[in-house]
Amino acid sequence: MKKFICLLIGFAFTWTMSSCSDYLNINTDPDNPTVSNASNDVRLPWIQYYYGYAAGTASMRTNTILGLLTQTYAATGANSLLAAWNPSQSSCTTVYQNIYVGAAVNIDPMIQNALTNGEYHYVGAGYALKAMGFMLMLDLHGELPVQEMGILKTNPAYDDGKKMYEFVMGYLDEAIKYFKMEQKVGSMALSKGDIWNGGSIDRWLKLCHGLKARYMLRLSKKAEGTDLYSFNMDGILSEIEQGPQSNDENIIVNHVNKAGDQTNFTVTDPYSSSYLWDCTAYGATQRATRYYADLLTNSFIGGSRVIDPRMSKLLPAMMTNITLDSNGNIKSYVWKRDIGVDMMNDAIRQNGGPLTSVFVVGTESSYSTIDGGLPLVYSISDESTRQAFTNAAGSIHKIKVDGTKVTVYYQKGAAYVNSTNYLRAGDTIYVNMRANHLDTGGRSVTDQCYYPTTSAPYIAGTGTFYARPNSDTYILTYSEMCFIKAEILFRKKKNGEALAAYKDGIKANFDQMQAKLRKWKSAGSVNPDEMPMDDADIATYMSSQAVIQDPAKLTMADIMRQKMIAMGINSENWVDARRFNYSSGNIKDFGVVYTDYKRPKEFTATNKIVGTSPTDLTYWFRRFSQSTHESNYNSSQLMASNKLAMKDPIWSCPVWWDCATDDEYYGYIK
Repeated sequence: MKKFICLLIGFAFTWTMSSCSDYLNINTDPDNPTVSNASNDVRLPWIQYYYGYAAGTASMRTNTILGLLTQTYAATGANSLLAAWNPSQSSCTTVYQNIYVGAAVNIDPMIQNALTNGEYHYVGAGYALKAMGFMLMLDLHGELPVQEMGILKTNPAYDDGKKMYEFVMGYLDEAIKYFKMEQKVGSMALSKGDIWNGGSIDRWLKLCHGLKARYMLRLSKKAEGTDLYSFNMDGILSEIEQGPQSNDENIIVNHVNKAGDQTNFTVTDPYSSSYLWDCTAYGATQRATRYYADLLTNSFIGGSRVIDPRMSKLLPAMMTNITLDSNGNIKSYVWKRDIGVDMMNDAIRQNGGPLTSVFVVGTESSYSTIDGGLPLVYSISDESTRQAFTNAAGSIHKIKVDGTKVTVYYQKGAAYVNSTNYLRAGDTIYVNMRANHLDTGGRSVTDQCYYPTTSAPYIAGTGTFYARPNSDTYILTYSEMCFIKAEILFRKKKNGEALAAYKDGIKANFDQMQAKLRKWKSAGSVNPDEMPMDDADIATYMSSQAVIQDPAKLTMADIMRQKMIAMGINSENWVDARRFNYSSGNIKDFGVVYTDYKRPKEFTATNKIVGTSPTDLTYWFRRFSQSTHESNYNSSQLMASNKLAMKDPIWSCPVWWDCATDDEYYGYIK
């Protein structure tokens, strides 16, 4: 395993560093940095990048598991299988590879070099990134090599989840210690290599303390106490007070949409674009779910039905009802907002959907100027079904019925699904999340809409706030700190203070989004979903029934619902769902926290998600298997780490922090 990693990282440095001139002002051959001579300002931005890419991929995949995202159906596609809760090992490579191969193997050399040179702030950054990377690995895989990861050993031993947690929290303490140290006079400034915080030690310290609060919250199932392995609520509140105190202190990575960008050597995605765009909206297969849409329309059971102003920024829209002038130019159209794929109550994907909408441009070989459209012939044998279909299609398009065959003529400019399966003709109600980069058909820096054809200005998707090429990455936010605080105060039965923190979290997320939307507008965006929200609409929403106004009526479900919206596409959502056992309702005092939540309707993989009752932890998706790099190169240690290693039920085996006691955890893995 170590030999495999060293070979890959050598390639990574040789190839990627030659593509980034901003970090090459060093006294060594810039095209051939090595373990011994690569300076810390060269290493750090790439460590940050590969961690960011891993976290973005993990966020897309875990939100697919959670049911906020889904995929068009692909029988063997890794992400498609995650949506069905029928996972495969192919889902386990990218995150692992970017953490271990791209980031982790460079951290210890950077730390050692920084200690030698008195560059203590690089030491702090190294320990902070070690903590973030290995916590992500713990969250996903449960057990992995940590303390033997960086030594010259081909079969590094695994650390169990409890030990991994101990290391992570220790790394954060080390990071804080070194960030508070004065660097050696004349040593390299952190600002030279830091692409997250521009060298701001204050921001790094706030990040570390905020991460401690985030990670300590993972232990909410465990007994209350003050030691490292207990649920320390007062300790969490103390860390929050040392984390971001406003949106001005958010830890944000800015991204750009530019042509000719260099690409990630592991997955060939552009380096400068948003991590979430790379994995969520690069292609046209991703969809939002009905569960997610219902959060934004408050359409869940007991919901207020008040529309969240963030909905138009988070759910994409497409053009419909397009009319053309005599020259074929768009005269008018209507935006249709995505309604989300109902993964929990509908087996739509088992019927081949949802398919991607396209537009009739009038140059298709089958387009008929005589009949006034592009003909698609549907065979529908059931008379009542055929009649319902012809009534619906005939209200919009010209149709012809011949026995069991129904021909629909889609006029120029019409949105349609290029399939003769009548069940898919209505998939135009689902809008995919694709946004176009300048290297993938984008029309300009400020126009990232999805145009399915270069020959017409028809927009098939406006994208989503968190996953455009130049969307920001939110590493840690004040909004998240507010929601953690609200949860802790609610647990302490301080409902008035909890309500205030809950409202602060919602408002902070609105303000955070507005700041980015205003930047898009001022840059000249042509996308209506990149325009700022109406401040009056936000104020109305904040005082509406969608936001709890009475401390006595506040529930944990209310807090977590708003936290999920505010976190966006973030793997912390899956962490939270596991902490509350999804919708099982067996977390003391809180009832069902995830209202309306169910396993996917198409779920059949009872060999992998093995529990038979919602109150059983193994009824729910709990972790990932190990990657092929581990099973191929470190098999003996892998098999010794968990009795379920490389067996089907591993996917429903809880990780350490997901268990109430050590005995429970070791009962699963030993």
